[in-house]
Amino acid sequence: MARPLWFVKLLKKTFPGVKNIAKLTRIPFLGKIFDKLLFEGDEIIYLTQDNVIQINQEIMSPEDLVLPSQVLEYFIEKAKYHFIMNFCICRASMKCQNYPIDLGCLFLGEAVLDINPELGRLVSKETALEHIKKCREAGLVHMIGRNRLDKQWLGVNLGNKLLSICNCDPCCCLWRISPLLNPKIGKKVHKMPGVRVYVTEDCIGCGTCTKGICFVDAITIMNNRAQISEECRACGRCINLCPQHAIKLQISDKDFIKKSIQKINNIIDVN
Repeated sequence: MARPLWFVKLLKKTFPGVKNIAKLTRIPFLGKIFDKLLFEGDEIIYLTQDNVIQINQEIMSPEDLVLPSQVLEYFIEKAKYHFIMNFCICRASMKCQNYPIDLGCLFLGEAVLDINPELGRLVSKETALEHIKKCREAGLVHMIGRNRLDKQWLGVNLGNKLLSICNCDPCCCLWRISPLLNPKIGKKVHKMPGVRVYVTEDCIGCGTCTKGICFVDAITIMNNRAQISEECRACGRCINLCPQHAIKLQISDKDFIKKSIQKINNIIDVN
């Protein structure tokens, strides 16, 4: 049953306290309940930004160069139904001043027919592709996958036919809670396979990368040098914003696009 507007308004009011709720998942008994109700079956992938992908001759030649956005394009082309939200619930709830509130999530699959039409609109493939392009141009980072939270708050029935494409910012995004979640749950939101972000010897420890850049606060300064923890989801924002160009991306698997698509295809049917 589609969620009424009053439910969405209530959800917005509770959103600012989501970090405290996330901490409860670390309590063993409560963690199992949260996992069952809100995260069961999830597989969510942060897509590395297109503009940080470099041609590495050891892995791929120019004619073979592939970009993370092709994962989105694949599913948009495959899906029969496309639904764009009128707003981003994260940014709207936090009254974001840094990124557009009106660039909402894109949902794909038959389940979108259950979404309250007052929350957004059904669109064509062409409009969906244009939407994600606008999101990239606004500096947002894409996440894609099966997200049970979306099934629950939107009130749709077919969770295995709802593909979520979130357009995330580093200040208001719900998934900033990832490091606070029970590790079993937090690992369901991960980076693309075979992708790693690392710090080179050019780092001077200026700290730019620690100032509201990382979604999951995976970067700290130790001994006058940036350190990237295992919480990194390899979105690539720090690579673009490092003034010394001291943060790099390594792709160790030339099939990282294909494997990302396969992971999602295994759990979501958007036909």
